[in-house]
Amino acid sequence: MSNDSMLNILANGESIPVKDVPETALEVFLQGIVDLTGMGWRIASYFGVPEREGVDLWCILAGSLGRLGVFRSWVEGRLPSITPVCPEAHLFEREIAEQCGIPVDDHPWFKPVRYQRSLDRARDAWGRGKDEPIPPGVGDFYRVGGEEVHEVAVGPVHAGIIEPGHFRFQCHGETVFHLEIALGYQHRGIERALVNGPQAASMAQMETIAGDTTIGHATAYAMIREGLAGMAPPPQAEAIRAVALELERLANHCGDMGALAGDVGFLPTMSFCGRIRGDFLNMTALLCGSRFGRGLVRPGGTYFGCEPGQAAELARRLEEARRDYGGAVELLWDSPSVMARFEKTGRVGSDDALALGLVGPAARACGIVRDVRHDHPFGLYRSFHPPVCVEPEGDVLARALVRWKESQVSMEFSLDRLGSLPGGDSMAVCGKVGKGRLAVALVEGWRGEVCHVAITDGAGKFLRYKVTDPSFHNWSGLAMALRGGQISDFPVCNKSFNLSYSGFDL
Repeated sequence: MSNDSMLNILANGESIPVKDVPETALEVFLQGIVDLTGMGWRIASYFGVPEREGVDLWCILAGSLGRLGVFRSWVEGRLPSITPVCPEAHLFEREIAEQCGIPVDDHPWFKPVRYQRSLDRARDAWGRGKDEPIPPGVGDFYRVGGEEVHEVAVGPVHAGIIEPGHFRFQCHGETVFHLEIALGYQHRGIERALVNGPQAASMAQMETIAGDTTIGHATAYAMIREGLAGMAPPPQAEAIRAVALELERLANHCGDMGALAGDVGFLPTMSFCGRIRGDFLNMTALLCGSRFGRGLVRPGGTYFGCEPGQAAELARRLEEARRDYGGAVELLWDSPSVMARFEKTGRVGSDDALALGLVGPAARACGIVRDVRHDHPFGLYRSFHPPVCVEPEGDVLARALVRWKESQVSMEFSLDRLGSLPGGDSMAVCGKVGKGRLAVALVEGWRGEVCHVAITDGAGKFLRYKVTDPSFHNWSGLAMALRGGQISDFPVCNKSFNLSYSGFDL
């Protein structure tokens, strides 16, 4: 039996009966993940569903030609680690141990991910006594030996309006030997709250997984619901969702370009982009009344339509913003001092990016052609494929260039769509959730791949709802970017990834 013959193949946004996914022996299951990731597949999601006797393991692999592969297994007692030969599995395995109480044998750095406290089983998994608490920050940090090696600890409390995260640097002088990132200081229990859904609050919870990716996560959830109900939204809704998703990408990419300029002390672009980001946010508000897009996307379509007058006004504002945005960014490229700080700073090689499973602009800046809109098209992107913007160098400059190129593509794409919006309704009735089914939805958010997976029980309720924000894949890339660099480069490297604490701390 070939490795990929173990997989049940489905398309993005599709659902299949759970009973159609056969249970694979654990050894075959784990070896299959290793073999298939070596053949070009990658892990989009890997999680466990605790049962009375053990844990039901599920793995979603993303392949080429729009294929998503699903297979499952069962584990009791202890789970053998595949991280030494498949590094992109490392956080997924630690998360399974933490959420399901299954220790992972031979994991190279086995410690909590989010310090979740569903504690009787977790205490056993971490080898702690019944009365011994599991505090935030449990577990050792990696340390480099040597008399002249020193540690620099940053966070978890930061000097701005920012969520908590801890960064532990191992340095020799200014050179960073190793950076370890500890997150999970405010586990919010979103995945746990989604069990037994869908409920009235489910969409509001989706919209706050990562507030700057409201449209991305809301669209993924809507696709899950529509896939489980076996329906598709109206054409106008598909077009509005795509425009809103690109406006979200534009607002965040523009904000990042300004923040990158600010981190190297180049104030003109920082100031201009800060204002222009607000213009993009206000365009989303014109669609639905919320600058972050809350209330726009709903299962079955969009809560708000877009009249011809609205579309014309959005196009006018977009043309103005395109002119201003271009002028602000040209100042950046024309500054030799900025280029000297961006070039060859925070480099991640393509081999490392592939091994870690990076997604989004972080991957494309390493020369990897990886974009859900291209590889697993959904909604309007099934008919219109924006070009994939790639840079080969993997440094801060490459990540900035990818953002700017993607911004140009998003503006052109949105203007084209606003000029040819379909008529008709933007909302259709989304039927009941199917019973005993599995659905997978991938969306290319502005940070990269957003992956939602739902498994329903015999009553049509969520038995498990798994969310993988792109930051879950990419925080390890930031740690790799600092290796061998200067500690003074951390702010600009950090901003060049601009990852989410809240999207990680679920």
